[in-house]
Amino acid sequence: MYPRIITTFIIIVCLYAPVFSQVHSHGLAVTSSRLAFVPYNFERRNVGENDVLIDILYTGICHTDVHFAKGDFIEGDVPDGYYPLVPGHEIVGRVREIGKSVTKFKVGDYAGVGCLVDSCGECEQCRRGEEQYCAKLVPTYAGVDKTGQKTYGGFSDCVVVTERFAMKIPATVPLERVAPLLCAGITTYSPLKYNNVRSGSKVAVAGFGGLGHLAVKYAVAMGAEVTVFDVVESKRQFAADIGAKRFVNTRNADELLNTADSFDLILNTIPVNHDVEMYVKMLRIDGTMVILGVQKKGQVPTIHTDQLFGRRKIYGSLIGGTVETQEMLDFSAKHKIFPDVEIINNDAKTVDKAFENLDNGKAPFRYVIKIKP
Repeated sequence: MYPRIITTFIIIVCLYAPVFSQVHSHGLAVTSSRLAFVPYNFERRNVGENDVLIDILYTGICHTDVHFAKGDFIEGDVPDGYYPLVPGHEIVGRVREIGKSVTKFKVGDYAGVGCLVDSCGECEQCRRGEEQYCAKLVPTYAGVDKTGQKTYGGFSDCVVVTERFAMKIPATVPLERVAPLLCAGITTYSPLKYNNVRSGSKVAVAGFGGLGHLAVKYAVAMGAEVTVFDVVESKRQFAADIGAKRFVNTRNADELLNTADSFDLILNTIPVNHDVEMYVKMLRIDGTMVILGVQKKGQVPTIHTDQLFGRRKIYGSLIGGTVETQEMLDFSAKHKIFPDVEIINNDAKTVDKAFENLDNGKAPFRYVIKIKP
């Protein structure tokens, strides 16, 4: 009798191994648009043959996390299953487990995860290494992965991801300052690289916050002459300290004089409604403005098309693909480019306050949650 029971048990275990081997995870979630975090236990998919399981050490907080938590990007009613939502797409951790076909990592390596955890891998965009434009991309949270499970982000203790979407992190870099590079870093690095910024380029950065200060660091490292536009006077010295040649307080009319027809490239990181035409006029002939800031509903700036005469161009840019993201991390390590961060504790009350500050424009350059000691 006992052998039969044991045999039956083994058969059941084999049949239901994917369920039994799912990864238990604990994190912080919002359950509605009210931005009140609560502890949340959930299951991640089991580690497949091409996957890595990463114990999360640090997770950055992005302004986009606030928008997602509030449902700002949803048209109409919030769909069933959207909440509970575990945000976080700027993740750095240590590899705990690898699938049998993984070659990129070994257990104990440091790894990073950004805004995406998978894509189709077959479309034109994926073949070009621009997975961020794949129609079947899988976001790090608020998406559905290849097993049909809901994805949860980095406000948690671990993550399972296809190795292609995990970035190699050198052990020599300050891990607590690397996390925001997985979104803010690549978001600013990518358009600078695409527009061939180099020595002699005239670059402006509009908005000197989490994105803007990284944009300045990268542009300076690439050899550009950089001007910063912001409304907070206390940021002037910091802009100079990291290499900006000029700081313009846009509330000071005198400082705005002689800025027309001045720049080859403007990175616009401003996340609220503003006078975008003012910046368009600052572009040289054939100049380009890249929109990186995401505005709340009802705060989207407008422009008269005649401002584009002179072959001035405006376009928006999303993060970067896996190859470019790794390139950005390597460039950052080489040039010692890391964001200025405030490390916060991994508890609901503290994260609530960080989200409140971000939503009200009172945040420092970047918040990073220390997930594990």
